[in-house]
Amino acid sequence: MKKNKISKEWINRQRRDIYVRKSKQEDFRSRAVYKLQEINDKHKILKSNLSVIDLGAAPGSWSQYIIRKFKNCKLLSIDLKKMEPIGNSYQIVGDFKESSSKEKIINYFKNKVDLVISDMAVNTTGNKNLDSVVTGELCLEALRFAKDQLKQKGIFVSKIFMGSTFNEIISEAKLTFKEINVYKPPSSRKESKESFIICKILR
Repeated sequence: MKKNKISKEWINRQRRDIYVRKSKQEDFRSRAVYKLQEINDKHKILKSNLSVIDLGAAPGSWSQYIIRKFKNCKLLSIDLKKMEPIGNSYQIVGDFKESSSKEKIINYFKNKVDLVISDMAVNTTGNKNLDSVVTGELCLEALRFAKDQLKQKGIFVSKIFMGSTFNEIISEAKLTFKEINVYKPPSSRKESKESFIICKILR
């Protein structure tokens, strides 16, 4: 019964959500697209002619936004789940932490990239502290991955949850990048603990 109640609440919330409705009208795969748009409006992370890695990309709205809005971007999307194709982007089904995936990424770009973005989060368990810790570990893994893949003036953007790993992520980011900002986009649900860390220029 409880599961049915949660499902009904989720469905009703989706129906009321203006960003869900807008994403359907504009033919984006999820409401998450507006988080990236708002991050870009404030922090100017995107422009034409960039090389971009989208970590944990499924269902693909961030990749859709980049391909649609910016010219000549070389975009690679990676996720454990297979996605429908998105423009001329290159997709990998796999785990970005595995050496086989890293080899494919390196072979595709040949050089370091301009931007690494991540909207990854674990499937929620209902235990907010546990979810925060595990998602925090994903963010740290993405940060270390970005350090290896980015150009010196590159940018890293990742979902980050306010919780026990928050300070650890900020500390490591400050050791890796010169400019650090944390931002909660207006389209992020008020009850959500998520924010996004925007890191610029490698040390």
